[in-house]
Amino acid sequence: MSKITLTSAQDIALDRLVASDANVRRIKAGVSVEELAQDIARRGLLQSLSVRPLLGDASEETGKFAVSAGGRRFAALKRLVKQKRLAKNAPVPCIVKADGIGEEDSLAENTMREALHPLDQFRAFKTLNDQGLTIDEIAARFFVAPQVVRQRLKLVAASQKLLDLYVAQELTLDQLSAFCVTDDHQLQEREWEALQRSYSKEPYMIRRMLTEGAVRASDKRAIFVGIEAYKAAGGVVLRDLFAADQGGWLQDVALLDRLAREKLSAAADAIRAEGWKWTETAIDFPYGHTNGLRRLTASYAPLSEEEQACHEAALADYNSLSDEHEGAEDLPEEIDQGLAELEQQIATSDEPPAIYDPADIARAGIFVSIDHAGPLKVERGFVRPEDEAPAAIEEASAEGGSTTERDGSRGDTRHQTIGSQTAAARSASPSIDEEETDASPKLSDRLLTELTAHRTLALRNVLAIDPEAAFLAATHALALSAFYRPGAFETCVEIGAKSFLLGSHAPALSDAPAARALDDTHGHWQLRLPEKAEDLWAWLIKLDHDARASLFAHCVGLSVNALYLPYDRRPRALAHADRLAEHLALDMSTHWSPTVESYFGKVTKAQILAAVREAKGAAAAQIIDHLKKSDMGAEAERLLQGSGWLPEILRATNLDAPALTQDRESTGGNAAVAGKADLPAFLAEVENGDADDLASSQFEDSSHSAIAAE
Repeated sequence: MSKITLTSAQDIALDRLVASDANVRRIKAGVSVEELAQDIARRGLLQSLSVRPLLGDASEETGKFAVSAGGRRFAALKRLVKQKRLAKNAPVPCIVKADGIGEEDSLAENTMREALHPLDQFRAFKTLNDQGLTIDEIAARFFVAPQVVRQRLKLVAASQKLLDLYVAQELTLDQLSAFCVTDDHQLQEREWEALQRSYSKEPYMIRRMLTEGAVRASDKRAIFVGIEAYKAAGGVVLRDLFAADQGGWLQDVALLDRLAREKLSAAADAIRAEGWKWTETAIDFPYGHTNGLRRLTASYAPLSEEEQACHEAALADYNSLSDEHEGAEDLPEEIDQGLAELEQQIATSDEPPAIYDPADIARAGIFVSIDHAGPLKVERGFVRPEDEAPAAIEEASAEGGSTTERDGSRGDTRHQTIGSQTAAARSASPSIDEEETDASPKLSDRLLTELTAHRTLALRNVLAIDPEAAFLAATHALALSAFYRPGAFETCVEIGAKSFLLGSHAPALSDAPAARALDDTHGHWQLRLPEKAEDLWAWLIKLDHDARASLFAHCVGLSVNALYLPYDRRPRALAHADRLAEHLALDMSTHWSPTVESYFGKVTKAQILAAVREAKGAAAAQIIDHLKKSDMGAEAERLLQGSGWLPEILRATNLDAPALTQDRESTGGNAAVAGKADLPAFLAEVENGDADDLASSQFEDSSHSAIAAE
């Protein structure tokens, strides 16, 4: 058997080469000719061209050669000539063949090569990085985004056991990517062992297992403390380079809570230096934590000419930017940041620091906590009952009567129901001897009662036929009940609004949008109302009708109690709550959404599946019906996000419609979505190959070795 003889490459001038019709590559794919030209310019030609002599009509040699294999490299060389970076007659290493079929050579060169395994590329990137090349330099040399380089360096840093499983095709690329949310190899391997006993091995399950118990970077504690401060204290942040993670997860929750409390305490100490008697700090205060406390009124210093000019300039800039980008779906980052800074500047001017009387500060306190969005939240000027001025306490005692605590929102929280009394009725009745000798207008208690009974009846009559006066009197009584202690001593109209305490009946209620809006309104009125209850009537008379109506509505709103309690059966009251919600067109989907914490973690698996089936269809429910309850709830939360689905108790119902034709698509209603649900990538079927095949083709296209032969 004769031994094989290989053909040596020989240099042929580039201007003697021409493209051949025998090249089987017809479709453009992978690295572009421009990128290939840049790569050849950087490191030279790594593989010779395969050429055949170009013969004339009489089969004579023409001195030209047709490139049968390597057409893209030939095109890249021609591009370098056009860019005047390469001589048009530059020598090109070529293997010249005269026998065989040109198309066969081209086909063999492209099909007989073995694609580089993705892990080999990961390791090659790591080697280059270890040798001193930066991530940006590697990305530039291989024409990929820096994020792609970071991802591949993250993958190669996984546990060797997981990498071996990936090579053995027991672990997919998506699963390996999910494990890389943490750098802890022991944790990766431990969770892999646990995954073997699980029915579901989807990447989202792996991420959830690795981040269980961690706090998202979007949590208000994390925003308040700051990621850098948390990391400086030794905290670990888990990041997912392969999916949107909103800043990652903070793993050490105890450390985060300690840092938050320390920062709150330092802020409280600084504010207490203003002279406040007491401070209370907490990451979260329960809803209604100011119940029973009186809030101080404050004054505000007017803006100086310079401050007013800055405010007007900021407002003009904001309006100009808003008009310029009106209708744009996505604002440029610098514009978005500029608008946010202008908003903050305008808000600071609109809400100057409050000024309190030093004597009031000495007996009042502050609450320091974290706002729902992450900044420091300071509530100033609350006076406890025991810290009230002696004169106010004596006056309240002199009024007499028992009080019943009222669970209000903010400010005063007392509600009393007592009989109307006049100053004369409260005076001591005279003795018989005094009646005979005293010419003063004092009357007996019995007579006073009779006379005032007639007066009461007359007042009822005239008030009943004067809606405006009745509205004024009702507003006065309700405002006294809501904002003053003891409010009922200042009115003869025996109506009041009790506000049932809700804070203990639902977690995180104080962070709900409705709670924040209600507190803001209440605080607004607290700062406007006169300090003394006896001045309220005169103040209300001067108030315009619209403002008085707003105050009335606020006070009435505080009195709503649509709470279901198993020990307090009120079917008629709850039925009225349904009618009130219908009349107000209440859309609970703007106030509440189903999450693991608010709903799915508190119901059965059957109820979770029923919710998903109703909102997204049977296909979506079937896809998650095999999951454990905790995972099913988390996936249901993701699927129903933004769907507007509500439990039956929260839906607005058309109570006037026939029972069989109730409109479930009214405000807050639900309708099952027909067709296939909007599923995550890991649940979608890949028809043409698995994730590894897709990933491998992407990796092949980005390396020079993968395009070295055409």
